[in-house]
Amino acid sequence: MKIGAVFPSTDIGADVAAIRDFAQTAEGLGYSHLLLPDHVLGAVHEAREPPLTGPYTEKTEFHEPLTTFAYLAAITTRIEFSTGILILPQRQTALVAKQAAQVALLSGDRFRMGVGVGWNWVEYEALNETWEDRGRRQEEQIELLKLLWTKPVLDYRGKWHRIDRAGLAPLPKKPIPIWLGGYVEAAWRRAARLGDGFIFPGVKMTEAQAIMDKIRGWVAENGRDPAAFGFEGAVMTHAPQAKWSEHLESWRRLGATHVVVRAMTREGFSLETPQDHIRMLETWWRTAQGG
Repeated sequence: MKIGAVFPSTDIGADVAAIRDFAQTAEGLGYSHLLLPDHVLGAVHEAREPPLTGPYTEKTEFHEPLTTFAYLAAITTRIEFSTGILILPQRQTALVAKQAAQVALLSGDRFRMGVGVGWNWVEYEALNETWEDRGRRQEEQIELLKLLWTKPVLDYRGKWHRIDRAGLAPLPKKPIPIWLGGYVEAAWRRAARLGDGFIFPGVKMTEAQAIMDKIRGWVAENGRDPAAFGFEGAVMTHAPQAKWSEHLESWRRLGATHVVVRAMTREGFSLETPQDHIRMLETWWRTAQGG
């Protein structure tokens, strides 16, 4: 089981040295990968119809994942990178394909792309993409991404995309893994049909087992090998320290292939500085992982 860390995008600030130190500390300790969440825009929640119910506002800082990974790839040698998750339907598919291919190239194939549909309709509107059909468009996007990463020239016509005898250059050396995340059954079924794995956005351990069993069943129903399908769970540093090892082992028993350690700000729990986050990386690894 690979053990990574969530890059604390909302808490790390804009000090490039702190961003560098966090990534290099994680790599030096032995973490396998960094998972970076995504939002392009934050939005004021008040007086919205329909309401915005997500946890982030116009005051929440987010580092753009793909450009951040391009920088981190240059200052690390081993650690892998994953979006967790990239809100795919609010982006142009061919541009995402190009950017992701470049990250894979610059990192030496250390990149995995987690995608989802998001919750912030204001963000979709600002990026000139439609909100209502985001799930169906994402399915076509995933199909197109796989083609763009493997075929030098593509003649493609879908419901939402048209590529007329064009392609990416340079291509990634191998297809980039696509994992999906989400809270609802539609996302779980979509992962089973189209994805290489599923990223849990934060669920109780008692719920995870049932969801994993369902997804494995749907993977098999789609003629795919459940043993080749990955699952990524999360452990929270604001849980009691005595529980850290237990939570990690619980995911291992469930058959997770990846786990991330999350220390981003939560209600009632806050690490105030980037250095606090770096110290937490070290504390968690030595306490729960024995590194």
